Amino acid sequence: MRFPVKTTCLAVASALLAFGCGKEAPPPKAEQPPAPLVVKIGHVGPLTGGIAHLGKDNENGARLAIDQANAAGVKLGDRQVKFELMAEDDQADPKIGNTVAQKLVDAKVAGVVGHLNSGTTIPASAVYSQSGIPMISGSATNPALTEQKLKGIFRVVGRDDQQGPAIANFLVAQVKPKTAAIIDDATPYGEGIANEVEKTLKAAGVKVLPREKGTDKTTDWKAVLTKIKGKNPDAVFYGGMDAAGGPLLKQARELKIAVPFAYGDGGCTDKMAELAGAAAEGMLCSQAGIPVQAAGKAFLDGYKSAFKIDPILYAPFTYDAANLMIAAMKQANSAEPAKYLPALEKISHNGASGRIEFDEKGDRKDAEMTIFTMKNGKITPLAIIMGGKSMTLDQYAAAAAPAAKAEKK
Repeated sequence: MRFPVKTTCLAVASALLAFGCGKEAPPPKAEQPPAPLVVKIGHVGPLTGGIAHLGKDNENGARLAIDQANAAGVKLGDRQVKFELMAEDDQADPKIGNTVAQKLVDAKVAGVVGHLNSGTTIPASAVYSQSGIPMISGSATNPALTEQKLKGIFRVVGRDDQQGPAIANFLVAQVKPKTAAIIDDATPYGEGIANEVEKTLKAAGVKVLPREKGTDKTTDWKAVLTKIKGKNPDAVFYGGMDAAGGPLLKQARELKIAVPFAYGDGGCTDKMAELAGAAAEGMLCSQAGIPVQAAGKAFLDGYKSAFKIDPILYAPFTYDAANLMIAAMKQANSAEPAKYLPALEKISHNGASGRIEFDEKGDRKDAEMTIFTMKNGKITPLAIIMGGKSMTLDQYAAAAAPAAKAEKK
């Protein structure tokens, strides 16, 4: 069968065009890199209610660590990692804490930073441990958290059986009370630290009056304070958070109770000046770690740049908690909890709050304690206790500087 000349020419021309008229075929497209590996890290704290300011501060610390890790670029294997923070509100309620803990487990987070309160952290820790998900609290101080000896449960602050004696011994040395009153909010945190303070005071020969109690939501303390006033204590200690501790101090001064008041870390915030007004001036308090002012400069600058405010209390510790997880993942080259947990257990990390290593229970080794006073409306550090030795902020900075410098090399 013959084809028309015109049709044949068109076919040849089309063939030449298709093969580039004898030129080489274009190179194949480069293979696309694999999609980023999304790694979810949870954070839980009270984001509503009376201590929402502390919960948000903790969340900001974790968020800053994750944002910085994403900006720096982290690879596990041949895949770029994108970290995502899943922030949940436990309202400082143990039941809600367990609910959001299970929510994070179901979302297959690689780890959890939190919770804030011991009362929510302790029950939630069992949920995480049973699911094989590491949890690091940056603020839960009740010894019971790690005395459970649950696998994968850590904290980067000291314990109340370290913090309680620190503030109690400071009271004994500086105030020299013969009689002391103790009040707590009936939570695992408030009651726990109050117990430690009571034991230390009694061991020092101080007479401790029968315990008075409120709740973490008590704002009218007049009946309790009137009872205490009639017994003429030389000092008062309150175990609880600032939301209730501020009104307590304000009402005490209104009732002409002029003795020194002391608090644990839950009441060791600038918020006390807002809640108690001028009555807060001169109060004493402790923190289970270094003061915010002593945290690493890179963290302090990064926090201020990101959130346009200064950190309040435990943000350096939640920042470190998130970075510890990321560092362990990098060491293990995996975000799978079962694979990076062994690296986390043995980690040695220089963070915003200093050198961090864990003991066999998951507690931070050699945790510092700090004593503060309220001065001109600001919580101001008086002494940092490290290795049993008390030092000023300047002395601590000088002692910590060589270690920080060596880490950068």
